[in-house]
Amino acid sequence: MTSNAIIRKMLISYSAAMAAQLLSVCAVAAQEAPKPVVDPASSQDEIRQFCTNIADPARDQRYLLQKQELEKLQADINQRIATMDQRKAEYEDWLKRRDDFLKSADAGLVDVYKNMKPDAAAASLDGVKVTIAAAIIMKLSPRQASLVLAEMDVQKAAAVTNIMASASDPNTSKSKDPS
Repeated sequence: MTSNAIIRKMLISYSAAMAAQLLSVCAVAAQEAPKPVVDPASSQDEIRQFCTNIADPARDQRYLLQKQELEKLQADINQRIATMDQRKAEYEDWLKRRDDFLKSADAGLVDVYKNMKPDAAAASLDGVKVTIAAAIIMKLSPRQASLVLAEMDVQKAAAVTNIMASASDPNTSKSKDPS
């Protein structure tokens, strides 16, 4: 329900209560005294006075409702900003870990493996840490990488492939260790 609708509802209920009081006063007055002639100008003055009397409280209530709505929206925005900051920090951490991972395969070292035969490179990479092997293989051409992986131990090749896949996946959680 909008604040204007709430204010209208409050004004209607306030007006209804005032009308009921006026009717009861009028009923008592009608029993006690003869009916006076109602002057339309005085009735207009009463209406104007009534509206003037309730204008400030109605405005204050409207401002209060708007303030409460703005505070709710501000709290929601603050929560969303906190979530975005958290996601940004996770992404920056992931990007740093990925860059560190790729840097671990030094260019000179990669050149050595580029010039090796696939079976010799596979045998050599079998003795290296899985993460370093994956970083080196990622820097080889796809054709060379596939030949080296084909020559490697099946389990080590699967571990290297998993690391390579998670290194290129932006959704990889920082809590997961690629090794």
